[in-house]
Amino acid sequence: MSEQALVGSSSNGNMSALSKVTKADPEALEELRRKLKYFFMSPCEKYRARGRKPWKLMLQILKIAIITVQLISFGLSNEMMVTFTEENLISFKHLFLKDYQDRDGIHTIYTKSQVHDHINYVIMRYLTLQNVTVGNHAFERIHGVFTPLSLCQEFYRYSSISPSNETFDIDPHVEKECVYIYPMKPFQNEAFPNLTNFTLDFKRLLAVNIFLKVKAINLQTVRHDELPDCYNFSITINFDNRAQSGQIKVSLTSEVDISVCKDWNVSGSNAVSHFLMMVLFDSLVILSCLLSLLLCIRSVISGVQLLSEYSRFVSAHCGRSVSWSERMEFINGWYILIIISDTLTVSGSALKILIHSKELTNYNVCSILLGTATILVWMGVMRYLGFFRKYNILILTLRAALPSVIRFSLCAVLIYLSYCFCGWIVLGPHHENFRTFNMVAYCLFSMINGDAIYSTFTKLRERSWVVWLFSRIYIYSFISIFTYMVLSLFIAIITNTYETIKHQQQDGAVFSELQAFIAESRNASSSGTDDSERRRRLTHTTARQTTHQPHIT
Repeated sequence: MSEQALVGSSSNGNMSALSKVTKADPEALEELRRKLKYFFMSPCEKYRARGRKPWKLMLQILKIAIITVQLISFGLSNEMMVTFTEENLISFKHLFLKDYQDRDGIHTIYTKSQVHDHINYVIMRYLTLQNVTVGNHAFERIHGVFTPLSLCQEFYRYSSISPSNETFDIDPHVEKECVYIYPMKPFQNEAFPNLTNFTLDFKRLLAVNIFLKVKAINLQTVRHDELPDCYNFSITINFDNRAQSGQIKVSLTSEVDISVCKDWNVSGSNAVSHFLMMVLFDSLVILSCLLSLLLCIRSVISGVQLLSEYSRFVSAHCGRSVSWSERMEFINGWYILIIISDTLTVSGSALKILIHSKELTNYNVCSILLGTATILVWMGVMRYLGFFRKYNILILTLRAALPSVIRFSLCAVLIYLSYCFCGWIVLGPHHENFRTFNMVAYCLFSMINGDAIYSTFTKLRERSWVVWLFSRIYIYSFISIFTYMVLSLFIAIITNTYETIKHQQQDGAVFSELQAFIAESRNASSSGTDDSERRRRLTHTTARQTTHQPHIT
């Protein structure tokens, strides 16, 4: 049935197709209308009709408050953990890398003596770590034995290279050789380990890797009445000579393993009482979310059951099946959103309790679960704002424009990916922002938003006029297509859909057979709403059935 026919049947007072074929059984017809009408009511309308209190609405408001407080509390703990880890990484670079400076770029060395000096510097700083560090760093000890520093080199099995004669003979198989250096007591400079058996053949050398482990305790959490964690840092110092270009790149990376301290005692602290309060609060969040989860699942099941009853009624009296668009009206997407949010919150809160009890230390997974759940629970409240005429325009516009936006975005993404691959292959060797595919994607997305355009132009090296000319054509065409055309068309889709929804709200039109069927109910007074209000509500619930919304492919 077309949109015009539906609007005409509703506005002229004629009965829908269902009414015409079922007028022999008016009681069953009106009973079904009453169920459908009550199902699509807002919480306030249900309260006026039957005195049913909006428990889900009040529960969602409570959830917003407690989940936000929970996320802020955990975010502060997570921030202390991340800050401690990042500051230790900076400290390790200053402790173990000779002549290191805080700057952007790669730390490089160029001579053999510099390589030996840097390796000796790392070893001496490791052996004298507890004498020079201002932090609470110490060596890792397993069963009373210190974990040694591992000094490893990777090199070709055989290599004979003569650039002057333009000849070479090489066996590309890579071999590895390691020596182990244990901490000694007392830490004296004259106690330097003997490395006479560790020689570097720079003609064959690919890399030198130094592995060491350092332990520390994050004591700053005590000020926030939280028990400190023990950190085990696995540090890797890499001397990269794989390019053999006369430049060896030096880098330091660190991986951290957070564990529960074996023995602890905090005098005069409220850490235990704070822990119990946090567990109690997290338990309240879990119970609230479980209750919300059960209520939303019950509502979804009620919608499925009503859909089944409506489908049987239509099939028996009208001889047709219910359309897909009408079926989707019974499945409330907001309930699905809240169900996902509650599931994530319960999982994140349980993980948070385990973290506070020092059973687990996976902060990242917990923060992702709680952060995503907070986004969804705040978005879920938009459902209740949508029941008010002046607040639901954003929801209706997004819902109606979504199909066109997805189709348009698919075409735009294909063009975007083509520019990413082209920039990566052609401009990658000549510009640092195009070295990897991910960097190309970031750079082009920044250019769409007007960022980094000038720096991208100026950093392109002009060694080849062909590359220089191609880079100009590449960047100019990309900016013209995406900044001036793609973004403008994207905004036009949203604007056109907004105008369409605005006119629909003003006309109060009904579009689907289901809504036309509900709008003919004689029992309008039982719902506590007048005819204009009911039509306004039905228009809100059927924005997805709009047939004259813009379609851009």
